[in-house]
Amino acid sequence: MSATLDRLKELGLTLPPAAAPVANYVGFQRSGNLVIISGQLPFGANGQIDPAHKGKVGAAVSPEAAAEAARHCALNVLAQLRAAAGNLDEAVVSCLRLGGFINAAPGFSAIAGVMNGASDLMVQVLGERGRHARSTIGVAELPLDAVVEVEGMFEIR
Repeated sequence: MSATLDRLKELGLTLPPAAAPVANYVGFQRSGNLVIISGQLPFGANGQIDPAHKGKVGAAVSPEAAAEAARHCALNVLAQLRAAAGNLDEAVVSCLRLGGFINAAPGFSAIAGVMNGASDLMVQVLGERGRHARSTIGVAELPLDAVVEVEGMFEIR
């Protein structure tokens, strides 16, 4: 068993299969030692977005539920990374960057706290290899009315 998958299990999480793209793009792109992961929505283990993870944070969605959605997005980023690199222990050198898009109600500015759900999970799962640069942007709408979308960039062997 891999140490990364063991850490997920300790957190009560299971790595889902990588989600198939829903339009004309790929889930990840590899160039040399870089893997760029397309934006991932907060799909749960059943392949659906929990209704608590739909809508605008600061309106119908609480910041806590939005942070949990960001955590699901990060889990789906890791699923794409496993599809791209194989073994998450041996292949992954570092998470270089995460980008977060937060479906925010007008006036809601605490978007960094929402994105912490993804950032914290990446460090919990990958340890020091999970520390990353990041940008977080509040947006007016996201696909499928998701409250969060997260993309990533990783260095692999």
